[in-house]
Amino acid sequence: MTKKELRTLYKQKRNQLSESQSDKLQDLLLIHFQQLPLPFIQYLHTYLPMDIGKEVDTYPVMEFLRFTNPGITFVVPKTDFRENSMINYIYDEDTVLVKNEYNIMEPESGVTVDSKLIDLVLVPLLAFDEKGNRVGYGKGYYDRFLAGCRNDVIKVGLSFFEAEAHISDTGEFDIPLNYCVTPYKLYEF
Repeated sequence: MTKKELRTLYKQKRNQLSESQSDKLQDLLLIHFQQLPLPFIQYLHTYLPMDIGKEVDTYPVMEFLRFTNPGITFVVPKTDFRENSMINYIYDEDTVLVKNEYNIMEPESGVTVDSKLIDLVLVPLLAFDEKGNRVGYGKGYYDRFLAGCRNDVIKVGLSFFEAEAHISDTGEFDIPLNYCVTPYKLYEF
């Protein structure tokens, strides 16, 4: 299937989940995330889940990583739509969040962080395949951002659904995941 076909299919699949189904899947996903063989993480870049579209909630993962990585710094993106890029901001209890034009919560302002400092990225996705290729929301922001990170940055996807066999239209600028965590399986690529 193509990215466009998968994007449509998985938006529908997520929207069909009931609240109790997504809560159960979220709990099972966290159990599998806790099995990831991660080194000590100093800087975690994470997306903040949208309140629409039943995106995987990253807050439980952040709390787990705070417990296992004392002193961890959380970093969240703010999109620069003119430059088609993302700027990393420290995310803490003082961060003021506002919705951007796509209803994504972003920091209003704050302390920026160089992409080269980031150890782990929780990458948003709608679907992924057995080779670690992912289908995002179609704007390419995360592929451009990941291209500016260190070569050893760990890229982890979170999905309520299992891998597709193959995404037919991946390109040279698509950056694959190292892992994808689902409620029933931990994929390593």
